[in-house]
Amino acid sequence: MTWVWCSIFMAFVLLALLTLDYSSLSTFSLTMGQEVIRGLSKPDWSFFYDGSGEDLFSLLLLTLAIACLGTMIAAVLAIPITLISAANLWQSAPWVAKIGKMICNVLRAFPELVYAIIFVKVVGPGPFAGVMAIGVHQIGMLGKLFTEEMEAMNDHLIEEAQAVGANFWQTMFFVRVPYLAPIYSSFALNHFEIAVRSAATLGLVGAGGIGAPLIFAIQTRTWSKVSIILLGVVVTVFLLDQLTGIIRKKLR
Repeated sequence: MTWVWCSIFMAFVLLALLTLDYSSLSTFSLTMGQEVIRGLSKPDWSFFYDGSGEDLFSLLLLTLAIACLGTMIAAVLAIPITLISAANLWQSAPWVAKIGKMICNVLRAFPELVYAIIFVKVVGPGPFAGVMAIGVHQIGMLGKLFTEEMEAMNDHLIEEAQAVGANFWQTMFFVRVPYLAPIYSSFALNHFEIAVRSAATLGLVGAGGIGAPLIFAIQTRTWSKVSIILLGVVVTVFLLDQLTGIIRKKLR
């Protein structure tokens, strides 16, 4: 049976290779490739910080702020969505949970870049459009994760609290919240990392952050500037990953 699946996979690979358009290879230039590599190997350190507010350091801070605020908004607003979406909270009215899950699916169906284009048209270009784009998308993402954890929670804890006379809100605040808060915090931190990567590209459509100077540098073939921007993004993401990893371990 394995060879059948391997044959199907190879057939798809072969079909993809045969249907690709290779005409762009005619414009390939080894000299241009070498020029790009030379430019990337010589970062423009003068762009790192010059006090203008449009340097790499300032724009990376702006990107982090966009990601942080967007994730905070999403984490807060995902909680009421979770209370609607969790099926174990609506056993007498399962249609409510279905509506909540449908809302999560709709919100996370579109990537942040699509939301950024929409919000740039609605509120104008700038960081606020980026915050809204990340926030709206991540409400759906975090809402789904929060709901799954709420539904997967150990029912014995709830039954024990109810056995001693706890009502719905008492079990919510004294059982569910203490149990789920560390898990939800870990999810929010993880999506903050994802939001930083997303915020780094939202500037491409005018939603603030480091994306705009990156695309301008690529278009003008200023490879030394591209190099320092990419280096800054990589270092920022790496340091953020280490920091949030330490915090997540403390939350366990």
